[in-house]
Order: sequence, then structure tokens, then C-alpha cells
Amino acid sequence: MIKPAINVTPLIDVLLVLLIIFMIITPTKPSKFETKIPQAPKDLTNITPNILSLVVSLDSDMSLALNNQKDLGNVNDAAKLVEKLRETFEIRKENRVYSDNLAVRNDLSEDDKVEKTVFIKAPKGTSYGNVTKVIDAVKMSGAQPISLQIDELK
Repeated sequence: MIKPAINVTPLIDVLLVLLIIFMIITPTKPSKFETKIPQAPKDLTNITPNILSLVVSLDSDMSLALNNQKDLGNVNDAAKLVEKLRETFEIRKENRVYSDNLAVRNDLSEDDKVEKTVFIKAPKGTSYGNVTKVIDAVKMSGAQPISLQIDELK
């Protein structure tokens, strides 16, 4: 009586073909994460802050502030902050306050040209989860790009 045996040669052939396909596809798969790395300023004596800068500050008591305006909610309830940012962007749209690099583009709508850059500033010991809640709230307002402000980098 002949013992049945599994012929694994066709299985190995299929696996080798799949391996070759994956080796070809993997380098062409998009996997980039774009970041902008700030450059060190060359002349620190003549630096003036941009008047259009929006800085959302997360205080140690988890309350939120926009520039110098306090009492805009907290990490768990950022509705006031979102509403204030939306209102600011709408005023900028009415007054045609555009981003420097987007103002000359004709292929964008008025809403896309508006300066909507927001910086988020948090104390060093703040948990990652609280910072992401603030980022999500700022995203809901329509801000783009959103940057993290880093002080006392050592």
C-alpha cells in the first residue's frame, strides 16, 4: 500500500511568486510623513512676533486660552475655544486676511486662502492624551496647519 504524500512544490511556487510581488509593491507604497523642521534664527535681536499668530495655551489646571484671552473651556469641554477660533477665521475671511504663500493662488477658494495657522502650547508635564484632545478641538475649528510650540528645548 502506498502512503499518501502532499506535494508541496506548487505551494512553494505560489509563495515565491507572492514574495516577489510584495517585494516589488512595498517600495512603491506611499509612506511619507511630512514635517517642517524649524530653522534656528540667525538674528535674534530684530524678531517681532506675527500679529496674526494664534496660540492656544493649555494651562496646568487644564484650562484653555487663546493668545491672552482666558476662560475658553478646558480639555474635556473645548466648545468655547472651537467657537472662538471659527469666529476668528470668519472675521479673517471677511477682511481677506490671507496666508502669505496662498494669497496669490487663483486655484483656491477664499476660505482656503485664509490664515488659519494655530500653535498649541502646553506645560512640559502635560499628558499626551490631553494635548491630543486640544489638537482635535483645534482641528474641528478648521485650523490648518496646527503646530506645537516648544519652549525651553534642551
